[in-house]
Amino acid sequence: MRKPDSTKALGIGIAGLAVTALGMLVSPPHVVATAYLVGIGFWTAIAIGMLMMILLHHIFDASWSVVLRRQYEHGIAAFPWLLLLFVPLLAASWLGPRDLIWPWMNPDHQIIGGHLVKDDLLYVKKRAFLNLPLFTIVTMGFFAAWIWISARLRKASFTQDVDGDVKWTFMSGKTAGFGIPLLALTLTGAAIYWFKSLEYHWFSTMYGVWFFANCMRGALSSGVLIMLWLYRRGDFKGILKTDHLWAIGQMMLTFTVFWAYISFSQYFLIWNANVPEETFWYNIREYGDWWYVSLFLVFGNFLLPFLLLLSYRYKVTHRTIRRIAYLVLFVIFVDISYNILPALQDKSGNPQPFFSVNLIWAVTSVVGVGGICIAAYLRDLPKTKLIPIHDPRIGDCLNHDD
Repeated sequence: MRKPDSTKALGIGIAGLAVTALGMLVSPPHVVATAYLVGIGFWTAIAIGMLMMILLHHIFDASWSVVLRRQYEHGIAAFPWLLLLFVPLLAASWLGPRDLIWPWMNPDHQIIGGHLVKDDLLYVKKRAFLNLPLFTIVTMGFFAAWIWISARLRKASFTQDVDGDVKWTFMSGKTAGFGIPLLALTLTGAAIYWFKSLEYHWFSTMYGVWFFANCMRGALSSGVLIMLWLYRRGDFKGILKTDHLWAIGQMMLTFTVFWAYISFSQYFLIWNANVPEETFWYNIREYGDWWYVSLFLVFGNFLLPFLLLLSYRYKVTHRTIRRIAYLVLFVIFVDISYNILPALQDKSGNPQPFFSVNLIWAVTSVVGVGGICIAAYLRDLPKTKLIPIHDPRIGDCLNHDD
C-alpha cells in the first residue's frame, strides 16, 4: 500500500480555516461563526455515521462490510480534531459576546418583537437546559463519548491484526451493545443543542432522527468515494467486488427513503396541526430564495438519488455510483445549511438570502474542516494493514460475490 500524502489535505484545511477567519473582516462575526457551524456539523455528521456503521457491523456480525469497516476506523480518527475545531465556538461564547451564535446564551439578547430572552416564557421554561455552562459540559461529553467508543473499536481491530485473537471481535461486539444506544443519545443531543437551539422556540421530536439520517448517508457516500479511490490507486484491486458496491448502494437507497419519510412526516404533521410555535420554522424557510432551497431538497435529497439508486447497474458502475455519492454529500451540505443559516435574520425576522456572502463562509468552513478531517484519515491510513487480515469474517468478505 502506497503511503498517501496528508500534507496537501492539511494545507487545504488550514487555508480554508484561515479564509473563514478572515471573513470576520468583511462580514459580521456572528454571520461567519454561524456559517462555521455548518462546516463543523457537516463533517461531524460524517464521522458519527462512520462510527455508527462500525457499531452496526459488529452488532449484526456482518461479513460484507469488513474491508469497508477498516476505512471507517481510520475515518473516526478525526473526532479529536473535530473537538479541537469546535473549541473556538465555545471560547467565543465564553470570552466574547455570548450571543455570537446561540441567542439564548445571552439573557439580554433582544429577540424578534422587542422582548429580551430572559423575559421570554419559552426560554424561562427551558433555561435549565439552555445555559452556557451545561452546553459546554454536554458538548465536551459528546466528543468524549465518541472518542472513547472510537478508541475501543480501533484498539480491538488494530490489535487483532497483530495477534489474531478472536477475543477482540467479542470485545467489539460488546462495545457495539452499549455504543449504539450511547451514540444515538449523543448524536440526538448534539443536533438539538448545536442546530435546533439556534431557534429554541421550535418544537420537534424528529430532529435527532433527521440528523441520524444525514449521518448515515454521509458516511455511506464517503465510504463509496474511499473504496473507489483505493481501487484506482491499485490497493483495492482484487478486494473490492461488485457486491460490495451493490450492498453499500442498497444502504444508500434505504437511508434516502428513510430521510424522505421522516422529513415529509414531520412537515405534514406540522402543516396539518398549524400550530404557530411549530409552523414558523418552515415559514422562515419558505421566504425568498429559501423556497427554492426547500424544493431542491425534495428533488436533490430524495427523488433524484432515489431513482438513480433503484438501478442495480448504477450502484455497481464505478463512475455512476461515485457521482451519486458526490451528489448526496452536496445535498447533505445544503440540508445542514438549510437548518442553520436561516437563523441569521434581519430585524423583521426574515432570513438572510441563501445565495449571499453567508454561503461563501459556509463553503470555506466545509473546506477547512474537511481538509483537517481528511488529513487525519490519510495520516492514520498507513499505520495498519489495508484490511483486517485476522478478522474471522474476512474470508467471507473477500469472497462476497462468489
